[in-house]
Amino acid sequence: MSTTAKIALVTGAGSGVGKHSALALMKAGYAVVLAGRRKDALEQTAAEGKASGARSLVVPTDVADPASVKALFAKVKDGFGRLDVLFNNAGVNAPGIPLEDLSLEQWKTVVDINLTGVFLCAQEAFRLMKSQDPRGGRIINNGSISAHVPRPNSAPYTATKHAVQGLTKSLSLDGRKYDIACGQIDIGNAATEMAARMAKGVPQANGEIAVEPLMDVEAVAQSVVHMAGLPLSANVLFMTVMATKMPFVGRG
Repeated sequence: MSTTAKIALVTGAGSGVGKHSALALMKAGYAVVLAGRRKDALEQTAAEGKASGARSLVVPTDVADPASVKALFAKVKDGFGRLDVLFNNAGVNAPGIPLEDLSLEQWKTVVDINLTGVFLCAQEAFRLMKSQDPRGGRIINNGSISAHVPRPNSAPYTATKHAVQGLTKSLSLDGRKYDIACGQIDIGNAATEMAARMAKGVPQANGEIAVEPLMDVEAVAQSVVHMAGLPLSANVLFMTVMATKMPFVGRG
């Protein structure tokens, strides 16, 4: 790794959007801290990225646990001395069952990871970015198209993603005085393990089951690299990257 390489941290880096974005950042010259709950998956991401010549650091982390998040950022500071980009990507969904059948535990699991986890990581990023020299950095939150419109039977996921949108705006405002930029990427139907069901047919707002188009997840990864690479004087506050023909705009 070059001594001038920028440092990025990706949560949920063991699979899907997180994995592909981490690999794309490594190819772009970043040293990348890989965080997530499954050490074996993170190590696989690190092994795949090794060919790019970039450094990576595997840190098993539960973003819903404040102590785990503090330990993650302590390792970032000890290992690299600074952080330039945080991609708050880790997220989970609840079963697609009727609202009245959801348990409180299912609701809280989604809230703890998708919302509280984003807050905890952003808070630690603020503490590090405001104190480092040169000061500042960038936070990118994974919002999802569900930050704008729900799918049937998705109350926990949709509620957290709507909340992330508000958090992104607050972070963008509160980060100004520290040269911390914050933006959000809203992703629709990227071809990952989580979205594989789209190709088989998923419930629509009118009650029908329909197959939905997917896009290559690499399009998302490159969008994250673009957002990360902007000078801190510029910011993509919100970006929507989606399968062109998926049902998002229009009546459903």
